[in-house]
Amino acid sequence: MRILAFSDLHMARSRAVELVAASAEADLVIGAGDFCNMRQGLDQAMEMLAGISAPLVLTPGNAESVQELTAAVPEGVHVLHGTGMTVDGMRLFGLGYGVPVTPFGGWSCDLTEAEAAELLDRCDAADILITHSPPKGHGDVTSMGGAVGSVAVRDAIERVQPQLSLHGHIHDSWGYRGAIGRTQVANLGPRPNWFELH
Repeated sequence: MRILAFSDLHMARSRAVELVAASAEADLVIGAGDFCNMRQGLDQAMEMLAGISAPLVLTPGNAESVQELTAAVPEGVHVLHGTGMTVDGMRLFGLGYGVPVTPFGGWSCDLTEAEAAELLDRCDAADILITHSPPKGHGDVTSMGGAVGSVAVRDAIERVQPQLSLHGHIHDSWGYRGAIGRTQVANLGPRPNWFELH
């Protein structure tokens, strides 16, 4: 399966055009949150991605709630948040929002580590884990040098050992690639990121 994945579009039209064009070569497209900005513009962001014809699976970021994203997506697009699904035999599980709670204030959709752990405990098995927030110590370093990822996400990866763990959220670490056990970990960012799973 050829997978195109991205995060943190933040309504960047040029990036959306690039992603839509690339999606013609994809068997599955994954978006790991933050399609709009501060809870504004989600409908326009979804319109920018409307040309994607491959199966599209999204998790909410901290810039949109799961309710807002579910209401905005076109028919046939799947939203995962504490939930899973199977696409062509690939088991996916998704968890959105900022974990741990961000310093951004009232507009930001966040979870505590305990809330995230409770939702991630629903995941018994997955080939691809999609989270908005990075696991602690992997693709989570800010421009100030702090590692702000989630212990709950890292624990879930260690427990489930999916083939792929995909996230975004920390813009300063876009492009990060690493591993936790046998799991490939990637901080995506808004450009096309390609993965092959068998």
